[in-house]
Amino acid sequence: MLNITILTLFPDFFTSFLNNSIIARAIAKGAVSFKIVNIRDYTADFKHHRVDDRPAGGGAGLIMRMQPLCDCLKANRTAESHVVLLSPLGKTYNQEKAKELSLKEDLILICGHYEGIDSRFNSRVDEMISIGDYITTGGEIGAMAISDSVVRLLKGAIADESTQEESFNDGTLEYPQYTLPYSYEGEKIPDILFSGNHEAIEIFHRREALKLTKEYRPDLYQKLKLSKKDLKRIHELETGEISKTEKLALEKGERFIQAEIKKEEN
Repeated sequence: MLNITILTLFPDFFTSFLNNSIIARAIAKGAVSFKIVNIRDYTADFKHHRVDDRPAGGGAGLIMRMQPLCDCLKANRTAESHVVLLSPLGKTYNQEKAKELSLKEDLILICGHYEGIDSRFNSRVDEMISIGDYITTGGEIGAMAISDSVVRLLKGAIADESTQEESFNDGTLEYPQYTLPYSYEGEKIPDILFSGNHEAIEIFHRREALKLTKEYRPDLYQKLKLSKKDLKRIHELETGEISKTEKLALEKGERFIQAEIKKEEN
C-alpha cells in the first residue's frame, strides 16, 4: 500500500477529492492511504498562528516561513518518505514521473502558497515538481493532480487493461474511441471496429494513435522510438493504404457491419 501525506494550509480543499471516484475506491480497497496535514498546526506563533511573513529585501506578497514548514515536515517524515515540493522550479510532471512515484512506499507532497516559500526550504526535499508553466494560487491543485495520476496506477485501483491503453502510457496519445450509433449526423464509426478481428483492430488503433500524436503533440512524436511495425503504420498513413490483415478483416467482417446498419435502420 502507498501512503500519501499532503502538507497544506488548506486541508478542507481535499475533502471532496478524497471522497469521490477512483480515489475513494482505492482507499476502500487498501491500495492507498491519505493523510492531510495542516501546516498551520505547527507554527510557533501561538497568538496569531501566522505561517508567512514579508519577503526580506522587499517585494510583493507574503512568503511561507521556514519554522512551520520544517517542523511540519519533521513531524510527518519517515525513513521511507519521498518528499516532493510543488514548485515552478521543478521539472514538469509527466506520466513517467507518475509511474516512478507510484512505486514509492511513502510519498509526501508539500503545497506552497502565497507568493512562495523561503528558498532555504528547497534543500529539505527530495525533489521539486511543476505541473506546468502557469500560475495557480497554491500547490493544492498540483497535489491532487499528482495524487490522482499516481493512485490510478496502483494495483487494484482500477482494471489493469484501463491503464495499459491510456494516453502517454507508451509515449503516444490514445487512439480515438467511439460508441454506438454506427452513424451520427453522417459521421460513421470506422468499419474495421466491427470486423471482429482483434489483430486488425490493434493495427488500426496503433496507426491512429501515431496519427493523433503527430498531429496534436509533435513534441511527443519526435521523442518516439519507432519499431518496424510502427514504421509500417506510418507508411500506411502517408500512402493512404491499409494492411493486408485489415483488408481481409474488412472482407470477412462485412456481415457484422451490415448487421449494425440494419439495427439502426430498425
